[in-house]
Amino acid sequence: MTLILRILAGLAMLALVGCGAGADMRPDASPEVISSASYRHPGPTALTLFTMINNRSGAGAHTSLMINGSQRVIFDPAGTVRLSAVPERGDVLYGITPGVADFYARAHARETFHVVIQTIEVPPEVAERALRLAIANGPVASAQCALSTAAILRQLPGFESIGSTWFPKRLMESFGQLPGVQTQKIFENDSDDKAVAIAQFERALATQ
Repeated sequence: MTLILRILAGLAMLALVGCGAGADMRPDASPEVISSASYRHPGPTALTLFTMINNRSGAGAHTSLMINGSQRVIFDPAGTVRLSAVPERGDVLYGITPGVADFYARAHARETFHVVIQTIEVPPEVAERALRLAIANGPVASAQCALSTAAILRQLPGFESIGSTWFPKRLMESFGQLPGVQTQKIFENDSDDKAVAIAQFERALATQ
């Protein structure tokens, strides 16, 4: 394949996959900040796959993974939804309280996209392995959100059937075939500009 063809193929892949455009570039939070923000959710240990679906084309636009283990985090590879009160390091978001988790899902649901949320309960040791893998993964390049998430899942006991893929929707379909997965969808008519939702939530946090 010539260099030009490789470039064109890469641009086509980015357009199809969608994740990473305008991804957050803020510096990593310090270990001290991350430690102070740690949140342990009282619910069962679980993995939650978020998939953002284009309402017009039906194509997948972004993939992320919430991990509830000894603490609850979101592995958000090349993501674009960031809050000042939620520290990030290597594309892992920390301090995922119920309010933050709800905001994260709803910030992606707007007039042009809906969000598919798939949750599966896992043994504590599986959740911990997923947590370690996400933290060790490091920042992810644009358009590789599904690829990096699938790579983590495939290393977990019980998730061997997850294939390697660049496409969020394909990963969503594979994840949905696992026994015990619970699925919900969020549709909203908010502005297509996620910055509006982020600013509103930041103001709400400031008044608490």
